[in-house]
Amino acid sequence: MELPQGFSGHVIGLLKTYMRDLVDQAEQELQSHEQFGFTTAPYRPDQAISDLLALLDDRIESEGIQVGLPHSFLHDMWDLCNEGLSHISDRVWLECNLDGRSQGKAKMRELTYHALIDFLEARAGERQ
Repeated sequence: MELPQGFSGHVIGLLKTYMRDLVDQAEQELQSHEQFGFTTAPYRPDQAISDLLALLDDRIESEGIQVGLPHSFLHDMWDLCNEGLSHISDRVWLECNLDGRSQGKAKMRELTYHALIDFLEARAGERQ
């Protein structure tokens, strides 16, 4: 699958901003959980991608046209995420196991989103 034409630098920049918002949210959740003595459940790359797609759906509905997101953006991202999930999950698993310690939700999101951006950029490079 080719990277859609609508994935300009502007769109990738917005995507990175949304990803950063999700990482920040997870860091805040961790602080709250630690403050109240809660333990956190394991978190996987597929959950990070699902959270990103849910956020994109919300943001597209509330601000999509104003910020310049194409109408097909969510559908295109859904397809690309499905296509890249195995590769992304393998890469995140490898990075987590190289470190040798359990990764929290924020770190798992960060690793997953870095792998996703790399996947999207590799797709864009194939297109050129």
